[in-house]
Amino acid sequence: MSHSRTVEIEGHIIDSGTMQRCFGAVMDLGGSFDVEQFDVGTHEEAESYCRMRVSADDEGTLQAILHELHQNGAVLEDPSDVTLVAAPDDKVVPPDFYSTTNHPTEVRYDGEWIDVERIEMDCALIVDPDGPDGEPRAYTKVLNGVEEGDLVATDESGIRVNPPERPRGSGGAFGFMQGGVSSERPSESTIREVATELRDVKAAGGNVMVVAGPAVIHSGAGDALAELVEAGYVDSLSAGNGFATHDLERSLYGTSLGMNVETLEHPRKGHKHHIWTISEIIRAGGIEAAVEEGIVTEGVMYQCVRNDVDTVLAGSIRDDGPLPDTVTDAVEAQDAIRDQAHEADIVLMLATLLHSVAVGNCLPSTTKTVCVDINPATVTQLLDRGSAQAVGMVTDIGTFVPTLAEFVLEGEDAAVAEAGENA
Repeated sequence: MSHSRTVEIEGHIIDSGTMQRCFGAVMDLGGSFDVEQFDVGTHEEAESYCRMRVSADDEGTLQAILHELHQNGAVLEDPSDVTLVAAPDDKVVPPDFYSTTNHPTEVRYDGEWIDVERIEMDCALIVDPDGPDGEPRAYTKVLNGVEEGDLVATDESGIRVNPPERPRGSGGAFGFMQGGVSSERPSESTIREVATELRDVKAAGGNVMVVAGPAVIHSGAGDALAELVEAGYVDSLSAGNGFATHDLERSLYGTSLGMNVETLEHPRKGHKHHIWTISEIIRAGGIEAAVEEGIVTEGVMYQCVRNDVDTVLAGSIRDDGPLPDTVTDAVEAQDAIRDQAHEADIVLMLATLLHSVAVGNCLPSTTKTVCVDINPATVTQLLDRGSAQAVGMVTDIGTFVPTLAEFVLEGEDAAVAEAGENA
């Protein structure tokens, strides 16, 4: 006996590959489909519509197929309202709760589709029938944030996922779902396109987030990143205790992990510089206090304090010290990073797998992402987390950041000059 359901898919489903993925999912899972209606958009701005009946030999296989189709934006014909079950206790969700994707999502409540706020992957979906303005509200919560009585969405009924579609204009460096990673691409032209994007984001009042690893400082790229912060091109910084310690050590002793970045020499007792640095920052009462007292006079952290950049230093089990500014509670650090990620319009992930994965888990798929690392596996892993508009570059971070800063600031100078000529 065959089991079947009818689903609908609409939007720019052809050029974005959605239709191909849906057909493939049905066949890969052992089902079959019968397209009952297919209206193809006749120009690049027109949307397409498909209604198809999906069949399988048993109910379990059919549900597995419907799940995959749902992830690609398909909804059941004549969808019902979302199924909500109250959380039985704090941090406890109902069985079969709906686990979110990082794609824009809607829920159907009281016959109306509502956008889900603060979308990110692997969260519970909560509906508040009486939001702050008296209207229904839907939003995500991490499991440890769920409170007793929260109305949690279960299964996939009444939930619509909207995977990103190919932009109607030119994608440039951020080509839609390009996903390729190569060390042989023309890196200078790509960096120039990233620089243009940064300037455009800031000109539009957008938010730039930087995720940085210690290699940024150790490679000698810290000065260039500090220049970008000083020029106003960084709104938030997510890093770890090691990044901040290397940067502060550079200001206090001229070294990074005991090595002089300019001469590559290792001064006597240089291996102790990082722990001495931590001690001095603790003595001062924190990074901001050390800047105000004139103990720290340069570097990325100095510029972050001077320019009021939102900074989160997330700790790990291997940290020395740590610095008093380092958030050692993992859940608290996650929440702080999550707030940064949801404000970002573009994220630069610079030579750090650990912190970039943490941020990547919080990002909607619509956020533009730039990932740079000398290790191809790191770049591939980060881009595979689901951004639809991403740039991956396998290159030395010590070359990338100074070149990026040069192009960004060069473009800014040109814009100022042009504005002066037109005045």
